[in-house]
Amino acid sequence: MLNGIGAPGIILLVILALLLFGPNKLPELGRAVGRTFREFKDGAREIINDPEPAKRSEAPAAPAPKTAAAELPQDRRLPE
Repeated sequence: MLNGIGAPGIILLVILALLLFGPNKLPELGRAVGRTFREFKDGAREIINDPEPAKRSEAPAAPAPKTAAAELPQDRRLPE
């Protein structure tokens, strides 16, 4: 990936980073980049290791319509 840059290119990038962000912000920036890469790698591992998710249906199931008989309270006593 960095085969074509070489030592002078890396030195130039470090100088540019120092000028843009300052020496106090560089450690914080490095930690944020490292954290981002770590989260990305963990997410990629999760996706690779998860089994195939269940196929989703085209449309979600609609709730069953309520009937008038279902809304009325029913007498549950035994017949005499």
